[in-house]
Parts: sequence; structure tokens; C-alpha cells
Amino acid sequence: MRFGYFLNQNNPGLTKSFSEVVAEGREIAQYCDANGWDSIWATEHHFGHEGFEVCPNPILLGADLAAHTTRLRIGQAASIITFRHPVQLAEDIAMLDHLSGGRVDFGIGRGIYPRESVNMNPIADVRDSDVNRALFAETLDVIRRAWSEEFFSYDGDFYQFPHQGLSFDHPMSPPQPGNTDPATGQLRGLALVPKPLQTPHPPIWQVVDSQPSIEAAGRAGLNALFWIPPTDALVPRFESYQAGRSQALGIEAPLGDGIAVVRDVFVTETMSEAEKLAGDGILDYLRWVCHYRGLSNHRHLGEVLLDTPGKLDLLTYEWLHPRNLLFGTAEYVAEKIHEMRDQLNLQNLLAWSNFPGVSHEAVMSSIELFTQEVMPHFADQAEAQSPTQQSATTREVIA
Repeated sequence: MRFGYFLNQNNPGLTKSFSEVVAEGREIAQYCDANGWDSIWATEHHFGHEGFEVCPNPILLGADLAAHTTRLRIGQAASIITFRHPVQLAEDIAMLDHLSGGRVDFGIGRGIYPRESVNMNPIADVRDSDVNRALFAETLDVIRRAWSEEFFSYDGDFYQFPHQGLSFDHPMSPPQPGNTDPATGQLRGLALVPKPLQTPHPPIWQVVDSQPSIEAAGRAGLNALFWIPPTDALVPRFESYQAGRSQALGIEAPLGDGIAVVRDVFVTETMSEAEKLAGDGILDYLRWVCHYRGLSNHRHLGEVLLDTPGKLDLLTYEWLHPRNLLFGTAEYVAEKIHEMRDQLNLQNLLAWSNFPGVSHEAVMSSIELFTQEVMPHFADQAEAQSPTQQSATTREVIA
């Protein structure tokens, strides 16, 4: 099993300088790099004056983390591709792939907060899911073509490349059949420079939540990132993804292949200490994010939640802990991961522990205990394929 760290940083009340936030993330990355972790994944959120989710640019942060590590893979969970120009994003990821020595995993998402989506790109408004999904698909299609074709062109509902009627007449750039129409002299293809270092491009991971997203990611040959659902509720989701992935690859894909799961993790010497140190932090964060998401994703398979006056009335530590929290002793956490591996054939686990209001010292202590006392339980799978190897067939399909 491969372990990654989900670097979703928070700074409630903006009490720390952002330089301190960056330094804390850098220390986590350097520790993971030196102690057998496989990857680290940064988030993207905007306008967070409240101090939740304070990283607006996971690619730029990834460049810093790549410069301070040697082997750790650098991912985004996720780059919100509907917010950005697809060609510039393709260039940025390709640049990061070179700066990191080919260590990039490209994580993508559609966004969840209207405050972000409307102000970053009005067309990406998450309240109009049909348009948002169409923009997401087209943006990804442009990125793929820009990476894989010597000269790419695109004619979609949102983007057209090259711009129609444009010529480029320069004696040092003689026209070529792939980029210039010989009859009109107008551009008909553009070249992305540089192409990614990884061939044909970095592994692509989509953050998935809804059933349509899960099925679409599988059919598109994309790897999938899950977060909240309890293990039993993940089983049918994994099966839906497996069916689509098998269709994309033309072979029967194993359950769990191409999937990573994010889990909220806090390892301490006793069960009660985990709640004392980090219980309020994870509850504060979930009150923040579940204001839009609600609690339906936390249901066990077939469970009907009690009807309460408030959307989040059920959200207590006692209610949440047995569903999906890996909070407690190393023995407890390892047991729960074994359950996930047995039921899901889980191959990639991303741990998150730097919750709002939890001291950096406590976060580092939890990471160290997880490394020293939990990860050795899964050393039998340490020589499993790397994410790059695992996704090689997929990348051939989607190139």
C-alpha cells in the first residue's frame, strides 16, 4: 500500500503569517520525503478570509515542495481546472513536471463553493452543474491535446484554438503543415512548450463525489480520489468506478485499481488523546465544508439519517468517529486501514491531519506515530507498483 499526505492547510482567523503556513507544509513534506511516504497533495481554494483552506495555488506550492524534496510525488487535490485557462494550466503542470524531475500527479476538480466559482470564472458556476461539467470536460480535453499533439487545435463550445483568422508571419518561424494552412497562411495549430517530462503526461486524478462523476472518471480512464464515505459505502462506488475503468482499458480492472482515498487521521498514544487534541479541529472543518455538502456522504450503506431541525445537528465526534475517522492509537488506525484494504483492495491512502486549530507540534507528532507504528503494518505491499507505473496503461488510453 502507498501512503500520501493530504496537505489541506488551515489558519483560523489568519493568526499565522502565510510564511509560517508555508514553512509548516514544507516541514511535513520533508519529513514524508525522508520517511517512506509516496506523495503529498495540496488543495486549491480562494477568498478564505475565515482561515479555512488557505492555499490558492497548489501548483506554485508544489514547485516549492518539489525544490525541498527528492523523491516525494507532488499532487494537487485538486487543481480546479474550471477556474483556469486550459493552455496556461497545461503549461504550468508541464513546467512543474520538469522542475520536479517528473514527480507530478495531476489532480483535478470542478469546485464546490459558489463564492469561488462565480468570482474565478462566471461560466464555472457550480450552481449550474450541467454547464460546469461541460466546461470541466472541455478544459481537460484541451489540456490532453496540448500535451499529446505536436500542434494542437480545438473547436469547442467554450474554447477555440488557434483564434480564427490569425496569421503568424515571421522569417525565423517558417510555416509547417501542422501549424499553418498553406492556402490561407493562417494558423491552424499551436505548440505547447514544454511538453511534460513524463510520457505521455503525468497521471491524472479526478476528485469524485457524485455517481455521475465516479462513472465518468472511470470511463475516461482517469484515476479517482475519494474522501468522506465510510468503508462499506465506498464498496459500490469502487465497483461503479471499476466498471467504467474496465470499459476504458478493454480489460477487467481489479477493484481498487486507480483509486486513492483521503482519510482524516490522528494517531496518539490513547484513544481519548486523539479526540482531545484534534476532535474539535475536524468538527470545525466539517461544519465549514458540510454547510454545502450536508451529511449524506457520511451515511453507511443503506442508512437513512435521522431528520433533524438543522442540517448538521448529527455532527458530533461520537457520531463521526466510527464512520470514517482514523483517530486513536496506532493499533486502532492500522486495524481500520486493514479493513479498507480487505474490503476495497485499497492501494493508495492519503492521510490528512493538520486540522484547523491543531498545533503544528501535535500534527507532526501524529505524522511521526503514523509513520513509525502504522505504516510498518503494510510493508508487505511496499514494493507495489508506483502510481506512475500503475497508471501507465491508463495514460496510453487517454493520451
